Amino acid sequence: EVQLVESGGGLVQPGGSLRLSCAASGFTFDVYAMSWVRQAPGTGLEWVSAINWSGSSTYYAESMKGRFTISRDNAKNTLYLQMNSLKSEDRAIYYCARVQASIWSAGYGMAYWGKGTLVTVSS
Repeated sequence: EVQLVESGGGLVQPGGSLRLSCAASGFTFDVYAMSWVRQAPGTGLEWVSAINWSGSSTYYAESMKGRFTISRDNAKNTLYLQMNSLKSEDRAIYYCARVQASIWSAGYGMAYWGKGTLVTVSS
């Protein structure tokens, strides 16, 4: 059974940092690209970032470039999202998802999702 379990969310002040983790199990982690997607209250899903199977290529939504860093540790079957310079508009539930390919493309589906971790940015 494919499982994705996010952790690391919480309350942080504007300008602060958080590192999210996503522990993967039930599949061969280093075969698939992975992605982070978020959903702010009352809004739809917003793609945040993606990383290819090896970690050699990373991709970001424009508003996250320079602030967020995606990475993975294939030995630990874990995906990460380092978030710096957080803003109030970054408040959302953050989900990790398995991409249906080893590389990222916006056209590829994401069939498996975790339950998410809540990030709140507030003073």
